[in-house]
Amino acid sequence: MKGVIFNAVEDAVERAFGADGWDDTLGRAKVDGSYTSLGNYDDEELAAIVGALPDETGCTIPERLRWVGINCVPFLVEAFPHFFDEITLEEFLPALNHMIHPEVRKLYPGATPPDFDISPIDDQTISMRYVSDRKLCFLAEGLTIGVASHLGRTLHIDQPSCTHDGDPHCELRIHLTA
Repeated sequence: MKGVIFNAVEDAVERAFGADGWDDTLGRAKVDGSYTSLGNYDDEELAAIVGALPDETGCTIPERLRWVGINCVPFLVEAFPHFFDEITLEEFLPALNHMIHPEVRKLYPGATPPDFDISPIDDQTISMRYVSDRKLCFLAEGLTIGVASHLGRTLHIDQPSCTHDGDPHCELRIHLTA
């Protein structure tokens, strides 16, 4: 996993719990915590950090991953403002595979972002099929909620299918509110 993700997690934890909160999390996770944006790190390190997050972020790993996703968005907006300028959520989601992830691959060689298949179900519901060997669909949920909030939208997400339940892929149903 690319270091920029770890940088975003560090930023989220420090915004919520201060530098000491990040240091405490790293200590509980038993990881070094020196991450460069271009570096490559084991997925297990992220799992250890998520598992070691303060209890305020959630009791379960899915809750903690959602928290991370939501709270990483300010870092991503600051680091990559051009991805978030003058765009709606309905434009942003389909742009993941066609605009954003190709740029991620250019900026961070070796990056393997997830694949999303976005399709509208009706005027208020979008299906987002998530495919990744990392099985971080709950992080994708949190990022989607965080991006929606940044863009002034509120939504609810459910998952009618999930690899954690033995399904071949995850489907995030995004229910938009007015």
